[in-house]
Amino acid sequence: MSTLKDRLTADMRAALKARDELTTSTLRMALAAVGNAEVAGREKRELSDDEVLAVLTKEAKKRREAAVAFADAGRAEQAGKETAEGEVLERYLPKQLSDDELAELVSGALTAGGFTGKAQMGPAMKAAQGAVAGRAEGGRVAAEVRRQLGL
Repeated sequence: MSTLKDRLTADMRAALKARDELTTSTLRMALAAVGNAEVAGREKRELSDDEVLAVLTKEAKKRREAAVAFADAGRAEQAGKETAEGEVLERYLPKQLSDDELAELVSGALTAGGFTGKAQMGPAMKAAQGAVAGRAEGGRVAAEVRRQLGL
């Protein structure tokens, strides 16, 4: 079992004992998403820490998007719950890069690969995503790559 998954399980048990309903339900949901990812495909397999991290990132993004949707619909209580769940998941994610740090990493990746112009957007994104290594959302990375390629 991956160490991150072990940590999630241990923290869920601790939250359960402490009667912390928000943390317990959020971590149960996260572990269920990890379990679903493990059985996706032809056969069940253990996820690596990086794969578990990718699942948690996806779940945190869902929470942010749901919070915005509920807030726009005037459902402040539900938006608050989604935001709180997102904050619980953020504890397990790497610290997000600032805009300056992101611009610097993307610039280095584009320079190293010699990427210029719209035709190289795909390979440039792959290189930039590799440099960022999950510390920024794909949309932010794509926007920065477009900006630096002059698109």
